[in-house]
Amino acid sequence: MASVDYRKTAEEILANVGGEANVSGLTHCATRLRLKLRDESKADTAAVERIPGVITVMKAGGQYQVVIGNNVPKVYAALGEISKLTGDTASDEDTGPKGSLLNQFIQLISSIFLPVLWPLSGAGLFKAGLAAATTFKWISDASTTYIILNAAADALFNFLPIFLAVTAAKRFKANQFTSMAIAGALVYPSIVALNTVGTPVEFFGIPVVMMSYVSSVIPIIVGVWLQSYLERGLNKVLPDWLRNFMTPLITIALMVPFILITIGPVTTIAAKGVSSGVNWLFATAPWLAGAVMGAGWQVFVLFGLHWGLVPIMLNDLSTQGYTLLGGPLPAAVLAQAAAALAIALRTKSAKRRDIATAGSLSGFVAGVTEPVIYGVNLPLKKPFYFGCVGGAIGGMIAALGGSANDQFVFPSLLGLAGYMNHGSFVMQLIGCAVAIGIAFALTFLFGPREQADEVTDVLPDPVVDEDAATASTTPTATGTLSLGSPVAGELVALGDVPDKVFASGAMGSGFGIRPTDGSIVAPCDGDVVVAMKTGHAFGIKNDHGIEVLVHVGIDTVQMKGEGFAPQVAKGDRVTKGQVLCTIDLTKVAEAGYDPTTVVVVTNSDKLTEVTPAVAGPVAAGADACVVVA
Repeated sequence: MASVDYRKTAEEILANVGGEANVSGLTHCATRLRLKLRDESKADTAAVERIPGVITVMKAGGQYQVVIGNNVPKVYAALGEISKLTGDTASDEDTGPKGSLLNQFIQLISSIFLPVLWPLSGAGLFKAGLAAATTFKWISDASTTYIILNAAADALFNFLPIFLAVTAAKRFKANQFTSMAIAGALVYPSIVALNTVGTPVEFFGIPVVMMSYVSSVIPIIVGVWLQSYLERGLNKVLPDWLRNFMTPLITIALMVPFILITIGPVTTIAAKGVSSGVNWLFATAPWLAGAVMGAGWQVFVLFGLHWGLVPIMLNDLSTQGYTLLGGPLPAAVLAQAAAALAIALRTKSAKRRDIATAGSLSGFVAGVTEPVIYGVNLPLKKPFYFGCVGGAIGGMIAALGGSANDQFVFPSLLGLAGYMNHGSFVMQLIGCAVAIGIAFALTFLFGPREQADEVTDVLPDPVVDEDAATASTTPTATGTLSLGSPVAGELVALGDVPDKVFASGAMGSGFGIRPTDGSIVAPCDGDVVVAMKTGHAFGIKNDHGIEVLVHVGIDTVQMKGEGFAPQVAKGDRVTKGQVLCTIDLTKVAEAGYDPTTVVVVTNSDKLTEVTPAVAGPVAAGADACVVVA
C-alpha cells in the first residue's frame, strides 16, 4: 500500500457508506475499520471494495467492517481529520492504559506534552540566545528591546497551563475552549497578585491557600480531567436549548474555584513538604542533600513540586546573598541534557534524533529540559533514570564543595556564571562534568536501541510524505524464520479459519490454532509494533523485516478486553515463547466468540515462501510454520 493516499481512501469510504451522518459509531481493530451504520442500505459495498487500500468488506455482529490490513490506523487517523467520528485527529490504538501505574503515567504525560514539544524547544533556544546577549552586554536587560524579546521568549513558559489545557482537553475529550478559559483564570493577573498580597484569601468564606500557577503543570491537567466528567454529566441532563451555553458556564464557574480551593493547596502542601525535607538535609548532611537534589530536581519539576523550593531560594538570595539549594541543580539539568544527547547519537529514529538534538542543546545552553524530558528521556524511561543517577553524583560533588548560586539563574552552562562567587567553583565544574559523563555513558551503552521511526506514539508527527518515509525506512525482509505456535492446541489450515478475510489469505499466509490453553506467546523474536489495548491482537516485526500478526479469537475485539490480560506493549522487545497475553477461554465461550487464534505473515507477498506445518496437535512454542524471505 505504499502508493495509497490514506486521506483519499478515508474520504471515499465515508462517501460510499452514506456519509458521516449515516455512521453512528466507528472503531478499529488490528486489521479493519468497524462502523455502525444507521441505514446499511445506503452503503455501496461494491464501491467500497474497489477503493484503493481496501481488501474487502464484511458484515458481522451488527457492524460494517472494512478490512484494510496493517495500515488501518492510518485510515482511521485520516477519518479523524475529515470527520468528528473518532473524537480525535490521530489513530490511537495504544492510548489505553496498560502495564504498571508508572507506564500509565508516562503515557498520559507524554500524550499531553507532545504537541507543545517543538514550541518549547524553540522558546528554550530563544531564551538561551537572549541570556547570552545580556551576559555579553549586547543587550541591556533594562532596555525596552529586551522587554519585548523576553516576552516573546518567555510567554510559552509563563502561560504553559493554557497550552496544556488544550492538549489535556484533547486527551480527556473535554471542550478545549472551556479548558483554556479555566487555565486563563489560573494565570489571570489579579489571581497571580493574590499569591503575594500577604492577606488571607477567601471564597464565600472558604479559605483559599494561594500558590503560583504560572508555568504550573499538575493543577490544570487534573482540572481538565475533572472537567471532562462534569461536562459529560451536564450534557446528559441539560436540555438541548440550554446545553450549548450552560455547560461551559457551569463548568467554568465550578472548576476555577474548585481548583483554587482544593488542587492548588494540595500541590502547595506537597511542595512545602518536599522543600522542608530537602532543607533539613542540607543542614545535617550536605552530601546527601546534594545527591537528593541532583537526583530529584527533575522529578520535582515533573510534578510541579519545585515551586515549593523556589521561594526558599529567593529568600536565601535576599537575606544571605546566596542559596545552597541551587548548588546541585546544574548537574541535575545537564545530566538530563547529556542523556538526550546520547539518544540523539545512537537512535535510528530520525524523529527522535531531531527532538533529542534540539532539546539537548536547549538543556545545555538554557537549562530548559521540558522538551527532552517529555519527548525523549521520560518516554524511553532508562535515559531519565540515568540522568537522575548522573545528577545525584554530580550534585553530591557540588554540595560537598559548598557550591551555591548568588543570582537567580537557570541551571545551565550559561547559568554557571552565577555559581562563581560562593563555595568551590571548581567542585561545581567537576560535579557538572561527572554528571554529564555518567548520564551520557550509561545512556549510550545501556539505553534503548530504537529502530528507524518505529516508535511513533511518543513523538509529534511532522508534515512528511508517509509513503516515502515508509518506503525508505522499512527494511527488506531477509533470511529464514521458523514461527512457533502461539498457544497449545490443534493446528488448522488457514483456509479452515472461520473468518473469510483470514481464510482467503488476503491478510497474508499463515495458520490457525484452536487453543486448549489461555497463554498466548510470541511466535518469534522481534519488536512489538502493534499491541491492541483489548489484548486480542499483536504485531511483531523481526530483525529481518518479517512481519507477523497474532490475532486471538475471531471478532473478539467486541469483548473490549474482558477476559484478556495483555503482558506487553507497543515498542517492547519480545523473544520467542514470551507471554504476550493471557485469555480466559471460558469467558470467550460464554460471550459467544470463536477462540481460534490466527497467525499470518502480513508481508507474505514480499517473501519467497510461507509453509505451515501439517494440521494436528501442537504445543505452545513448537514449530508451526517456516518462512523463507
